[in-house]
Amino acid sequence: MSIKVAIVCITKNGINISRRIREKIPTATIYAQSKHKDSTDGIIWFEKNTKIMIEEIFKEYESIICIFSLGAVIRLISNLLKDKKTDPAVIVIDDKANFVISALSGHLGGANSLAKSIAEFLNSTPVITTAADVNETIAVDLLGSDFKWRIENFENVTKVSAHMVNEEQIGVYQDTGETRWWNKELPKNVTILKNIDELKSDDFKAGLIISDRIITDPILVDKAVIYRPKSLVVGLGYHWDTTLEEIEDGILNVLNEYGLSFLSVRNLSTLNRGKTPASLASFSDKHGIPLEFYDKEKLDKIMVPNPSDVVKKYEGTSSVSEASSKLSSGGELIVTKQKFPPNLTVAVSRINYSKVNI
Repeated sequence: MSIKVAIVCITKNGINISRRIREKIPTATIYAQSKHKDSTDGIIWFEKNTKIMIEEIFKEYESIICIFSLGAVIRLISNLLKDKKTDPAVIVIDDKANFVISALSGHLGGANSLAKSIAEFLNSTPVITTAADVNETIAVDLLGSDFKWRIENFENVTKVSAHMVNEEQIGVYQDTGETRWWNKELPKNVTILKNIDELKSDDFKAGLIISDRIITDPILVDKAVIYRPKSLVVGLGYHWDTTLEEIEDGILNVLNEYGLSFLSVRNLSTLNRGKTPASLASFSDKHGIPLEFYDKEKLDKIMVPNPSDVVKKYEGTSSVSEASSKLSSGGELIVTKQKFPPNLTVAVSRINYSKVNI
């Protein structure tokens, strides 16, 4: 488990429980009141007020496990809460480890799954209260999270989730992305649609849209949660002096012109020149989009619609942007080479999910 986990305990029983948890989550950090100090086995013994300790931990860790009463935890964290997208997961365990309670950030923060995991090895009862889990229906805010899908309009999550758990009719439209996002029988109120316009019907109270295409219809934008799979690969041809601004402007212009979402870009692809230009590295760091590089021999074997003798002469391959995009995606070009003289070419391919292990 790679997430940053803190365990806070204030009793001797709590310390023993925390050690059992750390056996299964070795990266967890234990914080215990110093008055119970009994060893120096990696526990951080604190003397300060527990409220102050929690405030410090709340800012630093992705998951916090509190081994004391739920009421005390509520009082300690109530003034620290911001929103479900940024608050850490909070788990509460009683002093005998009878119950493991998912108290905060059950879905996005991962508290539900962590609580279930801890309860299993402690032989405790997990307490999960989120409606989607209790009703065993689709958790709207988690759909596709295992595949790193992004939600474009998070403001719609609450109302669509309410329609989902109240078993009102929900339409799902998908035109790209991984298909195994629900590994059991669909809830009876959920219908898969072949045409996105069907979602506008009054028959559906809300919708889920899984697409890399920009959605502009106001009815759909208001009615649905829009998920962005990582389905696009942007191929680039560039010069050594191509700037970060030129790269950003070129990519955004192409995506906007062809109605494609920037949130669906999985990676950039280009020619391996043995060294990464600072502008490309800066783009990758700024947007969290990985880079993939291919040797000229591999690129030159890829059939593309717009090969170039000039590129062949200088780069050793007749295509960079189109060929690298196709090679990286394993799919087909959906935007052929677009030129931004004198320093940049951009092409876009969509991943073929029938060839992907999903």
